Amino acid sequence: MKRLLLLCAVLTIVTGCSQNHFNIPTENFAEKVRVLGIAPIIVDADTINRYPQKDQLITLLTETNRTYEQLFVRKLKATGNYYTTALLDGDAQVIFGKLFSRREKRNDATIQYNKYFWKSEELRDYIQKNSLDAVMLLVVSGLTKSEKVMSIGQLKSLESDYDYLIMTAQILDAQGTILWEYPNFRQPILNYNPLINLEYPDFNEAEANLSTSANVKFKTIEGIRRALEQKRKDYLLRETQEPEIYGKQFDEMISVLKYDPIKEKKPAAPAPETVPPAGQTPKSPDVKPAAAVPPAAATQAPAAVDAPAATRVPVQEKPANPSDEIVPAKGSTL
Repeated sequence: MKRLLLLCAVLTIVTGCSQNHFNIPTENFAEKVRVLGIAPIIVDADTINRYPQKDQLITLLTETNRTYEQLFVRKLKATGNYYTTALLDGDAQVIFGKLFSRREKRNDATIQYNKYFWKSEELRDYIQKNSLDAVMLLVVSGLTKSEKVMSIGQLKSLESDYDYLIMTAQILDAQGTILWEYPNFRQPILNYNPLINLEYPDFNEAEANLSTSANVKFKTIEGIRRALEQKRKDYLLRETQEPEIYGKQFDEMISVLKYDPIKEKKPAAPAPETVPPAGQTPKSPDVKPAAAVPPAAATQAPAAVDAPAATRVPVQEKPANPSDEIVPAKGSTL
């Protein structure tokens, strides 16, 4: 077991630092997406079918999304990976109605979630209308999955079908290419937590009635509201202004969305080296060759052409002097 944990730690160190969490090379994403728009967080009401007070739940989720979506935009801006990051205007459900094509309930690598597909022309028009390089679509949806839920004291458990609310996200370009998505499968250890669970097993009721089987119950609207509004606490257990549930989801997304722009820059190609012909000594890059001087000019200066013949002064030849030889300048000439 210790060897397995050590191996996992080594793999995390080796692969985690250079892990590409995008569906394209990270340097290509950095060059392609400079202006990123975030659409208002969508609620897929058609996936929330079993909750008895569905309309009230949809209203609550819509209000909560509007309250906290700016928090996500601020966290995304703090990465410094984009020239412009902005929350787009418009009604989330209207945008969803225009762009939505279909959904699939997926089970990839034991992770269950709802995957969304969008209308290509409408998506392209939406991106071009807002002058974006890409758009990010976040969706809150319902999901029913079978799980074993433990009691608070971990002494009892009940395996059953439970309803959850989950959050998924995608970054798409005008061609409909999914550049990045959450849940993200490009990481060494896959982790995907639901937004909130809507049901729970009532172990206390079963114990009070001396029953061996607990009933699965839905949480109340007020209970869900209090859970969504619960604030995070700092290291000193002081309450902050950041929501616990939404903050955790946003942090998980940012952890597989940010990148180091310096590391992703492509190194400049080195200048090609000039190979001298065989038998020739390569020139030093710091020394410029001397200008070629004709033999005649080295011993005699030309006479002035426009001067009359009688006034021409003969030019005396100067004796050869090694100090008069032209040599390349070395170092600074200032």
